[in-house]
Amino acid sequence: MAREIHRGRFTASHDGDIVVFLIGMRVNKPWKVRQWWPVFVTMPLMLKELSDDQDSGLLGYRQFFGPRSATLLQYWESLEKLQQFAGDPGRTHRPAWLRYFRDSFSDGVVGIWHETYVVPAGSHESVYGNMPAVGLGAVGGVVPVAQRGDSAAARLTRSAGAR
Repeated sequence: MAREIHRGRFTASHDGDIVVFLIGMRVNKPWKVRQWWPVFVTMPLMLKELSDDQDSGLLGYRQFFGPRSATLLQYWESLEKLQQFAGDPGRTHRPAWLRYFRDSFSDGVVGIWHETYVVPAGSHESVYGNMPAVGLGAVGGVVPVAQRGDSAAARLTRSAGAR
């Protein structure tokens, strides 16, 4: 599906706090498919569950794939919503996490990593030139750069002054 290219320079319209969550996996022993495949196929189930639940807190995501790895960039409305999902035994994440440790962790078949960044309002800026909406711009839309300042410094100063 083709996405509209925004001609010119734009910035994300999102003004508030944001949580950026990166999570990934690396297949260390490709021949042990029975142990790493369940880890790989669980992420799409989690994304569907979160996307179907308007109150989950997941604002948007983007996936990246390498020869033996997958990385997922997620934007969340709050750290509390992210942690609530991760720890809830009735949602897909917690049982999958326990299954990973039981079936795949000890012999290092597949590695898992994540990084969480809590970014307060006024501490992020973005610019997109002749691009479809991506990243934070895909989460909440884009506005022309001139509405927020023509440089990263100006956009950050404007945002910091609005706090």
